[in-house]
Amino acid sequence: MTTTVRYVTPADEADWRALWKDYLAFYETSRDEDVYAGTWKRILDPDEGMFSMVAETPGHGIVGIVNFLYHSHFWGPENRIYLNDLYVRPEIRGTGAGKAMIDAVVAHAKAHDCPQVWWLTAEDNAVARKLYDGVATLAPFVKYQI
Repeated sequence: MTTTVRYVTPADEADWRALWKDYLAFYETSRDEDVYAGTWKRILDPDEGMFSMVAETPGHGIVGIVNFLYHSHFWGPENRIYLNDLYVRPEIRGTGAGKAMIDAVVAHAKAHDCPQVWWLTAEDNAVARKLYDGVATLAPFVKYQI
């Protein structure tokens, strides 16, 4: 199955919103309407440093989203990219759409002099981890939060 990955456009809002809601539901959470609207507005703002891409396949339309952002750090002057959300519709998983979106984010990073793309996933997310283990190195860190 051929997958095309591209940056979102204003016309993609309904598809993006539906897929992001599905992503959040997968992680057993949701957000208020003002968060959806505000996040979408920031994605479209070229000065914000937040981005979203969609994956499309023939006959299926938009089948996935990837949201990512720049962030500064203390260990060097260049930005890094945090891949915040990656979601592919369940019936499309295993077709290469997820990898295509990761590859597109990595290409964005290289084009913008960002030497690192990183992300988190749930420890028990076996389907995603199978993909991630094939494209990246598992970092030896433990996450803490308050």
